[in-house]
Amino acid sequence: MEEQLVSIVTPMYNGAKYVALTIESVLAQTYPHWEMLIVNDGSKDNGPEIVQEYVAKDSRIRLIHQPNGGSASARNNGIRQAQGRYLCLLDSDDVWEPYFLESQLALLKQKQCLLVYGSHKRINEAGEECLKPFHAPQKETYQKLLLANSISCLTAMYDSSAHGKFYLNESLRSVRDDYAFWLSILKKVGVAYGNPIILGSYRVMANSTTGNKKKLIKPHFRFLYRVEKLGLVRSIFYTCTWALSGIIKYIILK
Repeated sequence: MEEQLVSIVTPMYNGAKYVALTIESVLAQTYPHWEMLIVNDGSKDNGPEIVQEYVAKDSRIRLIHQPNGGSASARNNGIRQAQGRYLCLLDSDDVWEPYFLESQLALLKQKQCLLVYGSHKRINEAGEECLKPFHAPQKETYQKLLLANSISCLTAMYDSSAHGKFYLNESLRSVRDDYAFWLSILKKVGVAYGNPIILGSYRVMANSTTGNKKKLIKPHFRFLYRVEKLGLVRSIFYTCTWALSGIIKYIILK
């Protein structure tokens, strides 16, 4: 494990439309000590060819191929091969501000913690802001995160020096797997801190599963009840608070 290296894991499935923008946002970082592991999850478009052009120009970028297994499988593949102390999960259609890595590393040091996240813009498929920016709360714990998920893959950074690597739950079939990932880390680290600075842009797709809360209500409840084993009453309660926060996040804060 390289002490100063940040490992950026990017799952990609048919990501040709946006992956170049994602890579460019990493290349623009003011902090230079990173590796980017782009995991081609059985893409059928020319996304891998686009990535390969960047691989040829910058040795910090690696392209990993695997049969289609879903985002959780692709992320786990990248995490297994990551060599850095710090881990970030950046999707192939999202982008960072140039100061992302520098700012999050500074926050980790300032708070002397192991997990940080942050605020971000929300853009549509054309790259235009479509919702008000999401402003990260100052602090998260396991119990608070059960109420509403404010940790996005786009803005999170995890320091693996104390507890080692964590992996996503592939049995969830890439639904609620990132949420489960942050919860599992919080059980170990205790607390995460939010960065008030806008750190990047999350792309809200028209057919996004994350944005369609109705489709996620049952999987969310099943996750809390069967995986987190919170019991029937608590699982219902936390599903309701999560759904309400989603209404606020995606409808009221337009």
